[in-house]
Amino acid sequence: MIRIAVIVGSTRPHRRTEVVARWALDAAGRHPSVKNGAAAVELVDLADQGLPLLDEPVSAAFGQYSHEHTRRWARLIDGFDGFLFVTPEYNHSFPAALKNAIDYLYGEWFHKAAGFVSHGVHGGTRAVEHLRTVLSEVKVATVGGQVALSAFTDFELPDPTQPGEITPGDHHEPTLMEVLDDLVAWSGALRQVRAALPPAGTTEN
Repeated sequence: MIRIAVIVGSTRPHRRTEVVARWALDAAGRHPSVKNGAAAVELVDLADQGLPLLDEPVSAAFGQYSHEHTRRWARLIDGFDGFLFVTPEYNHSFPAALKNAIDYLYGEWFHKAAGFVSHGVHGGTRAVEHLRTVLSEVKVATVGGQVALSAFTDFELPDPTQPGEITPGDHHEPTLMEVLDDLVAWSGALRQVRAALPPAGTTEN
């Protein structure tokens, strides 16, 4: 079974991102590969991970983690084949908490796939463009397309300081299904790539 993490990419109180992530998780449950048991989707909320600003004394590239919060995060990410990142756009980019969570690890991200659901005044598109660049450095293959939810048309926000309710346009779920088509396929293919590689720390003659 292909395991996909739906990552809530913001830790801010009253974040709209959790509302979006739960919509994406619910919709993903209707994807054919999830319904037939070929794939599973799980919510991973950064707010639950207890990650302080990066405090490891050694670069993640060495895989020598000193702190239990890092080892716990590494075990969690290592167990997934792909990721659906759900991110807001903060000042033309993605949240610092998400960048911090990515920077904690290195090899655990390698040769996996990622898709994106974003939201914001401009649909979060610029956040995803930055996120794609960062993920390429840790060898995550990002699928084309994304779900981009507008703060103006895809939410009911009687109080803009609160998360509100998501009211996505009819086209968003089909777009998400297309993203998941590629995400599941690429995650399965890259699992085979990982299996063909030598164990970390070894070389072939």
